[in-house]
Amino acid sequence: MGRGVELALGQCSDMKLVGIFTRRPPKTVQAVNKTTKVMSMEDAETMKDDIDVMILCGGSASDLPEQGPHFAKWFNTIDSFDTHAGIPQYFEKMDQTAKGSERISIISVGWDPGLFSINRMITEAILPNGGTYTFWGKGVSQGHSDAIRRIGGVKDAKQYTIPIKEAVDKVRSGSNPKLTTGEKHLRDCYVVAEAGADKARIENDIKSMPNYFAEYETRVSFISEEELKQDHSAMPHGGFVIRSGITGKNSEHSNIMEFSLKLASNPEFTASVLTAYARAAFRMNHEGQYGARTVFDIPPAYLSPKSGAELRKVLL
Repeated sequence: MGRGVELALGQCSDMKLVGIFTRRPPKTVQAVNKTTKVMSMEDAETMKDDIDVMILCGGSASDLPEQGPHFAKWFNTIDSFDTHAGIPQYFEKMDQTAKGSERISIISVGWDPGLFSINRMITEAILPNGGTYTFWGKGVSQGHSDAIRRIGGVKDAKQYTIPIKEAVDKVRSGSNPKLTTGEKHLRDCYVVAEAGADKARIENDIKSMPNYFAEYETRVSFISEEELKQDHSAMPHGGFVIRSGITGKNSEHSNIMEFSLKLASNPEFTASVLTAYARAAFRMNHEGQYGARTVFDIPPAYLSPKSGAELRKVLL
């Protein structure tokens, strides 16, 4: 993700990368651009007057719950916290910290939560009589892969989210089926175990993990490190939000709204979304706004480097 943010910033003429902060020894981190400064995370506070927005690239399982409030003490922040069930609690914590420091913290930015969240809200507002369905994949989930790698005895892992075709077809037919979580997706896990690790315990830990795998049919395959690098090194992903709704005096007209993504690089695309929202955080804070925000609270125009006049002329 951090590498993706560095690349995304290189495409934004109105932004400048000040540097990368890391928990590792800075000399061991290879930035994309050789001129990019790599610094210790412990030194971040000393640069609070030099940085407009801090883009947090840690994982949701254990990084962001600590790093988010920590950095919100000194910086406007953007993060991609994606544990859906934990968002309300995380928002409250970030809101309290950001208000205390008179900063803006935009949380749960990306494509889901993020762009998909916006589409769920808009389509439900437009078609109130209907059903909303979200499908992810087929692709690598960064958050779920990271959650597996945090399990003791796991050396590396990749997790694929796979939509179940029969469920997708039912939704696109306009029949508004009632589908359980497990009826919409499979989760395919490829795990490299540490030498001597208890694979049965690792598999059970994965399949029973709440908010990540417990609600799904989950397949776990143990493979070698060489196989993971050879067959699972890419980071594709995507998915779609579908709203099926009825209009008309007698509800005689069925309407389908669909938003989809097909991503060759999940982390690079997610990083590009984070980078766009960094622009919004800067603008909102300069207007005197403080506290936590989500994508629902951000005016779309704040994401664009174009002026209002340019947007009205070119894109409206």
